[in-house]
Amino acid sequence: MSGRSGPTRRRDAGATRAALLEAAAALFAEQGYERTTVREVAARAGVNQALLFRYFGSKEELFAEVLAAQNDELLAGPAETLLPRVLADLLRDTDPAWVRRALQAVLRSVGHAGAAELLRERLGAAYGSRLASLSSEPDAELRADLVIAWLFGIGLLRSVVGKRPLADADPDQVTALVLRTARHLLGDPPAAGSGD
Repeated sequence: MSGRSGPTRRRDAGATRAALLEAAAALFAEQGYERTTVREVAARAGVNQALLFRYFGSKEELFAEVLAAQNDELLAGPAETLLPRVLADLLRDTDPAWVRRALQAVLRSVGHAGAAELLRERLGAAYGSRLASLSSEPDAELRADLVIAWLFGIGLLRSVVGKRPLADADPDQVTALVLRTARHLLGDPPAAGSGD
């Protein structure tokens, strides 16, 4: 009997963990870090909240894992195409099939001190270093931070605040304008990605 429960428990554990990550990603994107409770995440995943603590330890670690899992894919590609890929995710806020919600979760969570620290340590450094690698200017890190700040501002105004005309703007038009200006800010790197 114990031999049968071992493999089943592993399969169930994987499915439960995935369900918790999916539920957390959706709730963090909808409500932000502070307003999302572990009880809501567990309920949406259809499991007991004790399992959330077993797999992730805390809400903060769950948030960190959601961000890491969803942003690893963006960061894994070539640095030259990072900006177009980030913009694609950022501007797909009206796509009902959109699964990756890490950027929305970030935008709705920046006001919370713990979440802000995670963003600074885990995401800011990763995105900053990748974007800085596109610039040969002596102040490349500053330029990268300015691009990141601009991206966050675009996301906040478009998706959280709903400011028009940005909220209704065509994603392709926004992408073209942002890429052109971001390339200039980074020092016109020779291969900063396609998308014009």
